[in-house]
Amino acid sequence: MVREVMDLLEPQAHKRYLDGTLGGGGHAEQILTLSSPDGLVLGLDWDEEAIAATRERLKRFEDRTIIRQANFTEAKEILKEIGWHKVDGILLDLGLSSHHLDSRERGFSFQWNSRLDMRMDRRQSVDANQVVNTYPVSELERILRDYGEEPRARRIALAIDSARRKKTIETTAELADLVARVGGRRGRIHPATKTFQALRIAVNRELDHLAGFLEDAHELLLSKGRMVVISFHSLEDRLVKKAFRKWSQSCICPPRTMFCRCGWSAKARLLTSRPVLPSLGETQINSRARSAKLRAAERL
Repeated sequence: MVREVMDLLEPQAHKRYLDGTLGGGGHAEQILTLSSPDGLVLGLDWDEEAIAATRERLKRFEDRTIIRQANFTEAKEILKEIGWHKVDGILLDLGLSSHHLDSRERGFSFQWNSRLDMRMDRRQSVDANQVVNTYPVSELERILRDYGEEPRARRIALAIDSARRKKTIETTAELADLVARVGGRRGRIHPATKTFQALRIAVNRELDHLAGFLEDAHELLLSKGRMVVISFHSLEDRLVKKAFRKWSQSCICPPRTMFCRCGWSAKARLLTSRPVLPSLGETQINSRARSAKLRAAERL
């Protein structure tokens, strides 16, 4: 959704932008191109492999680009460190990149038989192997239910517990086969899809990080600065929708409160009353874009 992102972000010369999920660098490249000759981009990403590849891709813009291996939750500290403090635009492209899904070693997908890992930042200690083989059944059930919206959460958690008592579950194929044997309707989507999504979110604490960032991300924007977020499942989109609506409200007191006591004031205006969806042409070219939803807001 590069075109839709740029239409809402409106990159311009003399301005500074934060790409909090640098990934393959496609969005950052467009921001730098459209903000020529002197627009600046701070790009953040957890993944050291993505960082290395993107540095090469953006090499011709190296005098206008700062790249750090970090989560977007660290943006405030990094902006302060480099002397920016606030920016004219923020972009978050959430979820997995094609790089993660296509990697045979990272354990994000059951398309490849690899060790259970799923860490976006391989410096962190907790991986999917640890979650699957050591977390209590009740916690596994919660993860599958809350993060995967999996109706068979209890049955899958019990099946995992039964299997790991006999032998450690080591690979993506083992886990995918185990979940498929639990039952459920087989259709276009593999029965283990929701389980893998839930484990990935839990391992990387994705929703915790997003909710924490959205709490006060408006403070990182200059007046008229814009924030654009692409989400890929309902849990992410719900958090973005809730945060942007709060930013646009002049009062957040409970309903039927006679007098306002919250002390809140509107921080931004909504640029998208409903999420922008990918075009039919894009989904035909890239099937992974099917579930994308884009929302945007502008700082007052």
